Amino acid sequence: MVKICCIGAGYVGGPTMAVIALKCPAVEVVVVDISVARINAWNSDQLPIYEPGLDDVVRQCRGKNLFFSTDVEKHVFEADIIFVSVNTPTKTSGLGAGKAADLTYWESAARMIADVSKSDKIVVEKSTVPVKTAEAIEKILTHNSKGINYQILSNPEFLAEGTAIQDLFNPDRVLIGGRKTPEGQKAVQALKAVYTQWVPEDRVITTNLWSAELTKLAANAILAKRISSINSISALCEATGANITEVAYSVGKDSRIGPKFLNASVGFGGSCFQKDILNLVYICECYGFLEAANYWKTVIKINDYQKSRFVNRVVASMFNTLSGKKIAVLGFAFKKDTGDTRETPAIDVCKGLLADKASISIYDPQVTEDQIQRDLTMNKFDWDHPIHLQPMSPTTVKKVSVTWDAYEATKGAHGICILTEWDEFKGLDYQKIYDNMQKPAFLFDGRNVVDVEKLREIGFVVYSIGKPLDTWLGVMPAVV
Repeated sequence: MVKICCIGAGYVGGPTMAVIALKCPAVEVVVVDISVARINAWNSDQLPIYEPGLDDVVRQCRGKNLFFSTDVEKHVFEADIIFVSVNTPTKTSGLGAGKAADLTYWESAARMIADVSKSDKIVVEKSTVPVKTAEAIEKILTHNSKGINYQILSNPEFLAEGTAIQDLFNPDRVLIGGRKTPEGQKAVQALKAVYTQWVPEDRVITTNLWSAELTKLAANAILAKRISSINSISALCEATGANITEVAYSVGKDSRIGPKFLNASVGFGGSCFQKDILNLVYICECYGFLEAANYWKTVIKINDYQKSRFVNRVVASMFNTLSGKKIAVLGFAFKKDTGDTRETPAIDVCKGLLADKASISIYDPQVTEDQIQRDLTMNKFDWDHPIHLQPMSPTTVKKVSVTWDAYEATKGAHGICILTEWDEFKGLDYQKIYDNMQKPAFLFDGRNVVDVEKLREIGFVVYSIGKPLDTWLGVMPAVV
């Protein structure tokens, strides 16, 4: 029996290993993590992450050929293939702060592997890492090898949260990068043999190590660029009376472009896009490609601009002040069908509302109050570091309330901001919500999920990103 160990029981490691266990019953899969609370959750009925379909996959395999453990060294020692899926956060201090990836956790994992291994290992990069990370890891392992042979592979993930299980069941591609040596290619084939038990062979792409590492960064950067591109057009739509939905649909019908990632919104979030773009910027700068670095920086700038533009629209529309006003925030996760709040636009939007002295009431079906309060007290890039567990600020707690009901969140509110595209927000009883709000009742749709005309008929003053402005908003001060 092939034995696989995955170091890191997070959003990538947990679901990926669960699907491998389901599709490869002859493979023993163990997911290890130093967090006792996280492993206990994986072994319970309340998994530590929400992902549609994940519960069912885990239930089918757990205790059979899928195991979750805190005994990291034991299972690394026993494994044939070791996936490393640890955090690679953006550095918050030192050289490259704010752009470069912090490889502290990766280096620690590599040194531990070298310390406990007594047999040859295939070590697989599953985290998103800078180009040439494999070379650094290889040096650590080979200089501490004690005669043991290590082969390093890059196997980046291309999962979209909310559809991760389906992405794993039916991937567009599986990418495996390895050394072009006989030993390296043998390791590539060993990992390929795992995936081809359910993935068609023509979808398993093999490359050199550096191509695989760079592909991950490039793919995320280009996807994020599409979002920033359509968001920049949304501002023009509002100014000219064009409709972003019609523009995006028409543009997306061009077969060279396609419709995906052309949905205008308050901005992109998640653990990968911004981090990977900043990493790409840093690499370009290190090699002296300053024009290329500046090009990618604009993607982040447009994303930040879209969030600030949204906040400015809220403030300008509501008589240029939010002081003493209640704003209901519907949705805090960075996208629907996940409880993940890493780099969610809701953080910056809420901080912007709070800066104008609003009181906010937040509802999200999958995000806890503790998580929301922590997110609103953190500095940028702290979400992937231990500081994520810092105490909550009493000042922030006082201004923010969190409810588990959309109607309670909106009761008595002066305005509503929809910041996540949860399906349930489309079916809310907006007449009931309107009747229980202060008047005039404002609704700012940051995800284009509501029927604008129906809400205007009810009596709402509606702003929907990239859509023709409400006549009320048309006489408000210009938003820049």
